[in-house]
Amino acid sequence: MDPLRKVSSKSFDVVRASIPEAFKTEGFGILTEIDVKETLKKKLDVDFRSYRILGACNPSLAKQALDRDLDVGHFLPCSVAVYEDDEGRTVVSAVDPILTIAAAGDDPVLRKLASEVREKLVRAVSRVE
Repeated sequence: MDPLRKVSSKSFDVVRASIPEAFKTEGFGILTEIDVKETLKKKLDVDFRSYRILGACNPSLAKQALDRDLDVGHFLPCSVAVYEDDEGRTVVSAVDPILTIAAAGDDPVLRKLASEVREKLVRAVSRVE
């Protein structure tokens, strides 16, 4: 089981609404939100399931990472997807920062920060409705 992924039987809207508070408990704010369903309808005139991509940022940890390596900005903010699956359940899935931030190089300080971010994301995802 992936601790950065949670499946809920609650509605998309209920789960989506619970994310800011769940992530706030770990110091994250939601900086961006892309409504994939709306975008695909506007750009391609196709229907798609409810799907949002959220940009979650813990400012303190982001600053520490950027102070270490400005190119880490390519991996910020942390992406969190929330969508309806084929069974009508709602899925929340967060990017694994160990696979992104730490991939910027073999810097032990960045690896440690990535681990800390991952732990916080795991706890935040677990708190989502």
